[in-house]
This record gives sequence, structure tokens and C-alpha cells, in this order.
Amino acid sequence: MTASPQFQPRRRQLVALAGGWALAGPLAAVAAAEPPTGWVKPPLPAPALRITGADGRKRALPALLAGKVTAVQLMFTGCSATCPIQGALFAAVAGRLRSTDVQLLSISIDVLGDTPPMLAAWQAQFGRHPAWNAALPEVADVDRLADFMKGVTGRPGTHTAQVFVFDRAARLCYRTGDSPAIAEVEALLARVA
Repeated sequence: MTASPQFQPRRRQLVALAGGWALAGPLAAVAAAEPPTGWVKPPLPAPALRITGADGRKRALPALLAGKVTAVQLMFTGCSATCPIQGALFAAVAGRLRSTDVQLLSISIDVLGDTPPMLAAWQAQFGRHPAWNAALPEVADVDRLADFMKGVTGRPGTHTAQVFVFDRAARLCYRTGDSPAIAEVEALLARVA
């Protein structure tokens, strides 16, 4: 997850102190670990991996994303901290959707603990909506998918409350910061549409 707000100014100070010097040691790890946010330029094609939906259907991720503007979040059903908030966010956005060209997708990063029925039950807590789906990647693809979404490599065990927006061509075009507001997600979906 992104550092809490009280630690971000300190991180900026440390990075500023490094100035033009090459970052090394722990400072380099802190600077490199900060996930990027904002517009992804150029947009990045979704990785060609297979996911299993809450309905049990297996599909290629790019095929699922293609043709609709999609907001994606990473979550897992056993999470009791950020994931319930993420579920409530997507339920609220789904309930306010007016376009059939927009969809929401929650992807579990706990492929050893979650199952399609568990994803369906997790969504049901917040109210099912036809434009909101949930899915699991294959075990071998979890880290690759998480690294692609977050834009950083090799942070096993970390979780993010970001939302990732894909265009109709199944390209990642925006990464929010942690815990975006409903209005922010709605505005991004409308802008990408």
C-alpha cells in the first residue's frame, strides 16, 4: 500500500536530499517502491493471461476488457481492512452507472484462498450489479498482474486500494492513488469513455 499521508512528506524530503546523486541502498528502495499514479502514457495493453470469473467461466483478460471502459481493483475475500471499502466503492459506482459501455472488475490476488463462489459471495455482501464482475487469475500470473497494475515490480505481500482504468482497447490508461472517491472514479470512467 502507499505510505500513509504523514509519512509522504518525509519520503519527499529524503528524495529531495538525494538531489542529483544516484540513489543507493534503502533510499533507492523507498523511491523505487512508490507506485506511479495518474495517466499512463502511452497506454499499456492488458497482459495476455487467463482469469476465472465468479461465474466459473475462464476468459482471456484482454477479451474481457475489450469493448468497454473498465475500472479494475485488486482485492481478496479474506481481507478485512481495505477490501470491504473497495467493495463498497465499486458497489456505489456500479449503482450509479448509466452507460452500458462501462464495467467494473474486482480481481483477487489470493488465488490459493479464493474461489469463484467466494468471489460471488463477497460481491453479494455489497449488492450484485450486472456491470460489476469478479475474477481470479492463474496462480502463475498473480505477481505479473499485480506488478503490471501497480507499475512497480517485486513487492510481494503488498496490497493496494488503487483503481486502474482501462480503455475500450483493453489498455491501462490511468492509475488512481489509494482509496479514490466515488466521484473520482465516475469522472475517470466518463473521461476515458
